[in-house]
Amino acid sequence: MTGPEQEATDDDAAELIAQLKELAGADPADVRQVVAEVLAALDRAAGGALREHLPETIRLDAGLGPAAPARP
Repeated sequence: MTGPEQEATDDDAAELIAQLKELAGADPADVRQVVAEVLAALDRAAGGALREHLPETIRLDAGLGPAAPARP
């Protein structure tokens, strides 16, 4: 992707990174909650597919439950 669409995506990513860096100095429990909410929202947007790519501890912390069993 190039042009205005890529630039907008890069700007969005840069803004998100800046917000996460700002959170890094905050209360760890608050940061953990925000990360859990973001992961849960991303998983919902991906139709539940994100949880399959996350380590179990992160899935459980984010309240995503177990990954779907592998299909034969």
